[in-house]
Amino acid sequence: MNRVDRAVAAWTAVGLPVCVAYPFMGDGTPAAAFMYDTFVLLTLLVVLAGIRRNRPPNRLGWYVFAAAVAFRLAGDVTYEIYRQVLHQPPFPSLADVFYLGEYPLLAAGTLLLARGRRGRDVAGLLDAAIIATGLGLLWWILTIGPIAGDGTVPLVERLLGAAYPACDVLLLALLARMLTRTGRLTVSMVVMIAGTGALLAADVGYQLVIASHPDLEGVVAVGWLLCNVAWGASALHPSAANPAPARTPEARLGPGRLILLAASTLLAPVLLFIQGSLGFPHLSWLPIGVGAVVLFVLVLLRMSGFVTQVQRQSQQLQDLAMRDDLTGLPNRRLFEERLAAAVAAGPTQVAMLDLNGFKNVNDRFGHAVGDRLLAIVGRRIAERLREDDVAARMGGDEFAVLVPGTSPADMAAIVDRLTASLRRPIEVAGHELLVGASVGIGDSEGTDDPYEVLRRADIAMYAAKAQGGDQARRYAADLDERAGEEARLGAEMRTALDTGQFRLVYQPIVALPDAHLVAVEALIRWHHPERGLINPTDFIPVAEQNGFIVELGAWILHTACTQAVTWQHTHGTHAPGRIGVNVSARQLAEPGFTDLVAHTLTTTGLPAHHLVIEVTETAVFGGGQSVQTVKDLRHLGVCIALDDFGTGHSSLGLLQTVPVDTIKVDKTFVDTITKAGRHAVIATALIQVADGLGLTAVAEGVETAEQATELHRLGYRLAQGYHFGRPVAEPDFSAAVGMTAVA
Repeated sequence: MNRVDRAVAAWTAVGLPVCVAYPFMGDGTPAAAFMYDTFVLLTLLVVLAGIRRNRPPNRLGWYVFAAAVAFRLAGDVTYEIYRQVLHQPPFPSLADVFYLGEYPLLAAGTLLLARGRRGRDVAGLLDAAIIATGLGLLWWILTIGPIAGDGTVPLVERLLGAAYPACDVLLLALLARMLTRTGRLTVSMVVMIAGTGALLAADVGYQLVIASHPDLEGVVAVGWLLCNVAWGASALHPSAANPAPARTPEARLGPGRLILLAASTLLAPVLLFIQGSLGFPHLSWLPIGVGAVVLFVLVLLRMSGFVTQVQRQSQQLQDLAMRDDLTGLPNRRLFEERLAAAVAAGPTQVAMLDLNGFKNVNDRFGHAVGDRLLAIVGRRIAERLREDDVAARMGGDEFAVLVPGTSPADMAAIVDRLTASLRRPIEVAGHELLVGASVGIGDSEGTDDPYEVLRRADIAMYAAKAQGGDQARRYAADLDERAGEEARLGAEMRTALDTGQFRLVYQPIVALPDAHLVAVEALIRWHHPERGLINPTDFIPVAEQNGFIVELGAWILHTACTQAVTWQHTHGTHAPGRIGVNVSARQLAEPGFTDLVAHTLTTTGLPAHHLVIEVTETAVFGGGQSVQTVKDLRHLGVCIALDDFGTGHSSLGLLQTVPVDTIKVDKTFVDTITKAGRHAVIATALIQVADGLGLTAVAEGVETAEQATELHRLGYRLAQGYHFGRPVAEPDFSAAVGMTAVA
């Protein structure tokens, strides 16, 4: 326990025995008077010592509070001088001046100490006024009114006698204010308020008891002594050094406070009812009427403030509901409202922006970096717009820009500024990130439907993405036809999968030079009942865009593995040693893809090393979840092939970061391999890289015997292409060698 805490304990240890002993010393005796006044003097000294010891920031409040204690001490000493020395009645006397002067000083000091760092708590003040008015009315009826109206008592005594309970009403208002104050009170303030409550209880006890039982004055005085103990402890407590905590802006109207306010408000009619039912000869209609009016006004003001508070909070909630938490920009709901108003007013241009590569940022650096990136992007977009324009975050990594009353040429210039701004590097958490945006532009020409304008911009944005992204595209009618076709394909793919319209075909991969079949690659075909054979280049991009590729890919994987096991059972050693399945970037990004592969291998019975997962360079270029999935698959025992090798980003660099078993050299390097000169240089370099890294190289797109011969001469031992066989449902395994020969 520190020094101040020991001081609090010591002071309490001195004060409590005094409180216990005083009633037994006989009220009015010199010894009792000496002990009482000495203890009040000690209280003043302890308060001053606490101020010096804790050095509180609000010393004025503490010194005013100490002045209140000094006035009480002066009143007590004067009171005993009249009673013990002059042997004169102490009431009325100079002591009353000191006693009555204590109350305003006590209230002022307490309020100064409790003053927070924020503005006034009007609701709390009104609540305190309602409680004080209601209880004050009760006190008037019981005490103040009868004393003031007693004509048998001299005027001075009546005024002084009424002043004391009136001061108690002041204490009551002070306590009500402190108890309804918002914000958490310090321990020092709590102890001080407890002391003031003891003072009020002793005063009320004195007013109600002493007239009929003067012998109980010593017992009542214990309340005054306890008040001094609490005040001294309050000044000594370490929390007295802390400033009053900042108040919250609004008083919370909880159940307890509501009940207290309701009870205080009902005191006026209850008093009137009690006096009437008990047959009082003189009804206190005037004070009750005045009190009722005051309470009505206070409650009206309180309800007005409450309604204002509710309206303000409702507006705040509405603003929050219309804003994006992350960027502070308007959200989709507010954007659509502004768009509707703009379209109704005149020509309107809308741009939809979708960030390129944002998912890779999330996968590689985490969502915290991604969130900060979105916030910076939102700020950059807003900074490039005019005052009347609107930038909004529509969700995820999509943003929208509303530009009312502008021409297509001006809109194109605005979009150019936006895209140029977004191409600049963005510094986030020590990472320099490069992002671009696919932008679609739509306008209100020929329509007054705001959702149509938004739809046009959305279609144009997806068209920009389909062209490679990081560019802008304006809506045109032909985009609707393309989008409609893609939408129809997307809808029909579900039916196609359910009704068995999809088929797998398998293209042989052979060993050079004897062209023995050693593996196959599974390829999907769609046999539409009305359109016939639909090219995979038409429906695979749609499946990747709408997410159906995940389900379709799972079907391809399971079907291919099942077929491989069937061939092993049917053809034995003549069955292909491995079966390759193409996997898209969307599938690799799925967190549960590795589990799907493991489950498929288990349920079909295909050993992991017989499965080859073929991925493109672009699918793993961004790193993140895709590369981690490839690593997990490799750890599972599945072989990894890098498809279309040499055509993507930093092909050689990927070989250092991605665990690859096979590189499949793209057809573009095979087509001209038989020509003289430099055409075969790249193909030669690639086989040398593969041999140097211990990888298997497969030459794709071999269509002639000359190409096969030249590839073998350069060092290639595996090849694939129409020269060896087209993709079919059941390749000819009769000339194939077994798995042991491949190994």
